[in-house]
Amino acid sequence: MALAFDEYGRPFIILREQESKSRLRGLDAQKSNIAAGVAVSRILRTSLGPKGMDKMLQSPDGDITITNDGATILEQMDIDNQIGKLMVELSRSQDYEIGDGTTGVVVLAGALLEQAEKLLERGIHPIRVAEGFEISSRIAVDHLEQISHKFDFNATNIEPLVQTCMTTLSSKIVNRCKRSLAEIAVKAVMAVADLERKDVNLDLIKVEGKVGGKLEDTELIYGIIVDKDMSHPQMPKHIEDAKIAILTCPFEPPKPKTKHKVDIDTVEKFQTLRKQEQKYFDDMVQRCKDVGATLVICQWGFDDEANHLLMHRNLPAVRWVGGVELELIAIATGGRIVPRFQELTTEKLGKAGLVREKAFGTTKDRMLYIEHCANSRAVTVFIRGGNKMMIEETKRSIHDALCVARNLIRNNSIVYGGGAAEISCSIAVEAAADKYPGVEQYAIRAFADALDSVPMALAENSGLSCIETLSAVKAQQIKEKNPCCGIDCNDTGTNDMREQNVFETLIGKQQQMLLATQVVKMILKIDDVISPTEY
Repeated sequence: MALAFDEYGRPFIILREQESKSRLRGLDAQKSNIAAGVAVSRILRTSLGPKGMDKMLQSPDGDITITNDGATILEQMDIDNQIGKLMVELSRSQDYEIGDGTTGVVVLAGALLEQAEKLLERGIHPIRVAEGFEISSRIAVDHLEQISHKFDFNATNIEPLVQTCMTTLSSKIVNRCKRSLAEIAVKAVMAVADLERKDVNLDLIKVEGKVGGKLEDTELIYGIIVDKDMSHPQMPKHIEDAKIAILTCPFEPPKPKTKHKVDIDTVEKFQTLRKQEQKYFDDMVQRCKDVGATLVICQWGFDDEANHLLMHRNLPAVRWVGGVELELIAIATGGRIVPRFQELTTEKLGKAGLVREKAFGTTKDRMLYIEHCANSRAVTVFIRGGNKMMIEETKRSIHDALCVARNLIRNNSIVYGGGAAEISCSIAVEAAADKYPGVEQYAIRAFADALDSVPMALAENSGLSCIETLSAVKAQQIKEKNPCCGIDCNDTGTNDMREQNVFETLIGKQQQMLLATQVVKMILKIDDVISPTEY
């Protein structure tokens, strides 16, 4: 780094330990930042679209993840470079806000950075490039609004929602049963959706997985599944019209908070103590019976004596149920969580039409199904699959489908997928470039070129010759003025995405363009990188 001198020629220090810091300035800094961003987006480029490849990631402790969800790949990659981390944040924010399109947004940002590098080499100032990108992203978002279609659906006609969810699932491992999974996702969302307020609380949808069975066995349960079984093997496994007491207090005699010691020197004293304990348990169990509970769900454990008593009194019980599951059970059954035994009343019991225990395969694995609840606003998607990785990937795919269905309920506009929307925006942005005098029009044209990279990646991943396919589709769009022509990835013989039923949500696409442009602007504005060098 450059030294600074005072008027007498003596050097003085501005940065502490400047000899151990490296510094990149000006164009070098921008180029190294762009290279980092492009490198990250190249990793994801091959996993875009229905024919995209999957990535296998191994964590430091040996766990393996196989996925093609952009956000998950970047989360697990453990990127060290600061600009790389910006790309991770970019896909994460797309995941949080929209839930789908996490790969596409990174690919688009990478393409914008590549185009920006060419403009910087020509000597255009980075701020002018950033402004040009900002203008063109606005044009593209407005154009998306114009070419979008409204989708009409209601509680009885959910086909439009299913079609859009199938588009999302077609790029995942689970695409062989995308129809059934899309239907499950849509039914789950419709069960918890508030159609008047156009709002969906995804916390009410629980996604459970169990290794075994096949993917086709995945089912939607209008109720809750708990990965626990009855505390005693002889308790009834099938309870109809259950009244459920939900307890968060331990099923055992109270322990004094202070330190204490009990001196027992005779047998009589010991028996008195034992009787006292037994009476305490008796009272507890009786209390539950008096209120009218036919099933006790407890957050804590209870010892064998309590278990034995509960069995004799015909009061089935489940122990060690987690806090989140307790809350969901309370929401589903309309019960109240009871923190103290003294507060247990009939009003606080939850009601369920059927509680049953189900065993899987030849293993001892059992799960508890709580169905036909009083308030059926909590549902569970229960996934089966051949191995743990498959189930994890299916959970991520179902999450994407749930988010898409939720977005459509919030805003029912759609655009056409398969790169059709991007190509259409690219043509619109290219046409608008001539209206802007000055250097910005170079940047606007570059943005139009960058938009073409998404359909190009789709064509490349599908094994088509990308430049020929893209130019043919683009020509067709301009000639027919039809914004539905996209890349025919599945080789069905038509480029019209309306016939192929490939849709994406409008807000998802708009968000992609806005987020990608924001991140690229941020990267372009950095012109000085000061970092500690590794020894």
